[in-house]
Amino acid sequence: MIDPNLVDLPLDQISDDQFKGLFNSYMEEKGVREQSVVQGRVILITDEWVTVDISYKAEGLIPTKEFRTPEGEITLKLGDLVDVYLDQMEEEDGQLVLSKEKADLMKAWDEISKAVEKDEVVKGVVTGRVKGGLSVDIGVKAFLPGSQVDLRPVKNLDKLIGETFDFKIIKFNKKRGNIVLSRRALLEQEREDKREETIQRLQIGAIMTGQIKNITDYGAFVDLGGIDGLLHITDMSWGRMAHPGEMFNVGDSVEVKVLKFDPETQRVSLGYKQIRPDPWEEAEYKYPVGSIVRGKVVSIADYGAFVELEDGIEGLIHISELTWNKRIKHPSKLLNVADEVEAKVLGVDVDNKRISLGRRQLEPNPWDLVEAQYPVGAVVTGKVRNITDFGVFVGIDEGIDGLVHISDMSWGSRIRHPGDKYKKGDDVEARVLSIDKENERFSLGVKQLSEDPWYTVHSRFYTGQIVGGKVVHRADFGFFVELEDGVEGLVHVSEMVSEGGDWKDLYPDGKDVQAQIIHIDARDRKISLSEKGATERSDDPEAFAQQQRSSSARLGDVMGNLKQKLGDKGQG
Repeated sequence: MIDPNLVDLPLDQISDDQFKGLFNSYMEEKGVREQSVVQGRVILITDEWVTVDISYKAEGLIPTKEFRTPEGEITLKLGDLVDVYLDQMEEEDGQLVLSKEKADLMKAWDEISKAVEKDEVVKGVVTGRVKGGLSVDIGVKAFLPGSQVDLRPVKNLDKLIGETFDFKIIKFNKKRGNIVLSRRALLEQEREDKREETIQRLQIGAIMTGQIKNITDYGAFVDLGGIDGLLHITDMSWGRMAHPGEMFNVGDSVEVKVLKFDPETQRVSLGYKQIRPDPWEEAEYKYPVGSIVRGKVVSIADYGAFVELEDGIEGLIHISELTWNKRIKHPSKLLNVADEVEAKVLGVDVDNKRISLGRRQLEPNPWDLVEAQYPVGAVVTGKVRNITDFGVFVGIDEGIDGLVHISDMSWGSRIRHPGDKYKKGDDVEARVLSIDKENERFSLGVKQLSEDPWYTVHSRFYTGQIVGGKVVHRADFGFFVELEDGVEGLVHVSEMVSEGGDWKDLYPDGKDVQAQIIHIDARDRKISLSEKGATERSDDPEAFAQQQRSSSARLGDVMGNLKQKLGDKGQG
């Protein structure tokens, strides 16, 4: 407090100590005291020092660098009022000890203290990376833990250096100079506020705008404002897509449609393609049956190739519709993914979203020329391309194979498997038996190249004739003897010389046998033989000779009648 007795005394009667005490009392009454912030006026600016007058008996010097901006500029002017920290009222080398930085620091701590008391938000700049988090300048140095930076862990904290954010002070100790910040707390509160607002607007069918928050193999999560929705990969595009990253990136703004919403679990299903026209609605008109279309091969399966005609519409070229050549076993022999191809529309099923395409229809059908080039009865040649249990396929022309059935390989030879007679690559000559253009079947015969021996069997064989041959087959009722190529006769068990017991061991395949013809049925291709009859004739030579003469006579009569009939037909 100011001593009133000293105030009225002349200055020459007041000692230096009395004057100093009087002045200090005066300054204290004005709020100016040591280690406090006071206001002064700039009276001189040099490159190194700024002189400030705080209305004391001496001025104070402050380093000019304390007034420089981060860019190194000085915006201070002579006469400006500035807040400075009065460290000591005692002069140091005749000057007061002042500090601009300490003044700023004290003011900052005061403001922060007020913000803590009022639970207010503070603004700060991220200045650097420190252990466990980031250093932030909010007027004073503060610590931002890595867990409090964002709602989700941030992998690269360095990218935030230099950024300005709002923060909430979650720990404050002025004495220790310890301040801990949180940005996450503000974001969580903001998210919760947005969530409530978003839920009010969420309803099935609503069109909303959100931001891509995360991308997975099966879809993308979209932040609609405090609540996330799943945009599944199948609801992104009407077309084929391998990964959501082909369409979207994290941070993209996207307009989506609410497909499902469960208020209890707050699960939201979103659609992107649903707010765009379904291309299948006009597919039937854009791709009529019979039209020629062009597209890109997007996938190849064992059964065919898928061709993208436009985004969202694909057609299938079945392997059977790729080429007339049926020897193609896999579509990849003709097509590759990304190939541009032309095809003909064979069918459109809008309900099931299917389009059937064909490529072979763009080329002439070789079966249209088969009947003209290879009429029934014509003799053709080709190489064996495939062998099956029932016959061999012979390549006649590009895309045209003919089947020689096992039954049409020989008139008489018993063929157990076509592979016993033919190998792949063998040259084959055959006669055209039939053509089924609709089912694309071409029947050939090798035995038909020669005359059926049964047509003229009576010209070579007659009842009572003694014939010889080899055993070619055995059955429970007898064995068969090959009389000539294509003609066999049966020796029944009852006509065997060695009947009874295990007779099969006595007549192995290849054994030479003599037998008498006892019956001929050319229509049913049967000749009955008797081994006993041949044996009896050999025992009575005269009877055998008589029998031979009688049979020859009958054969002559038969041939005469046959010639007579042929002659009558010729005259007619």
